[in-house]
Amino acid sequence: MADTRKIISVFGSSSPRPGSADYEAARTVGRLLAQAGFVVQTGSYSGVMAGASQGACEAGGHVIGVGCAQIEQYRPMPPNEWVKEQITHATLRERLFHLVDRCDGAIIMPGGIGTLSELALIWSFAQTGEISPRPIIAVGGLWQRTLAAFIDESYVHPKHQALITIARTADEAVKKMIGYFNET
Repeated sequence: MADTRKIISVFGSSSPRPGSADYEAARTVGRLLAQAGFVVQTGSYSGVMAGASQGACEAGGHVIGVGCAQIEQYRPMPPNEWVKEQITHATLRERLFHLVDRCDGAIIMPGGIGTLSELALIWSFAQTGEISPRPIIAVGGLWQRTLAAFIDESYVHPKHQALITIARTADEAVKKMIGYFNET
């Protein structure tokens, strides 16, 4: 029988280490998502991806890791130890498309260029109808400042601005995710 639970992709930097604020926030996101019955899907590796995976695993949840051979050649590292189901693509492009297309929602934690790319892609795909509407929740001051600097109504229509929700904390992000699915 197929798993019918909603899959939430959690995006974020590979840099945070266990015990850091961003790692622990990701761990909270993973734990709360799993406790709410969601499947957690990450990019498979370290940092935010490991934190969310660890939190979900510790709460008894299912963790999908989506990796790629291209990243593993560039920066050799195995999937984090909390991944229960590993999917590996040949290229970064295929991995990114999987994470964006095969999720029911996304939580974007702090990150760098890769995370910005993930946020931009899922937002653009939702805006153009490439993917069906889904909750996209960006967590923390980094994304609040970034989006405030970027969004100009001359270029980003208010209905497209509304495709992204800002949450201040990990707890708030998961509450908003749960709320989205309770409304639909």
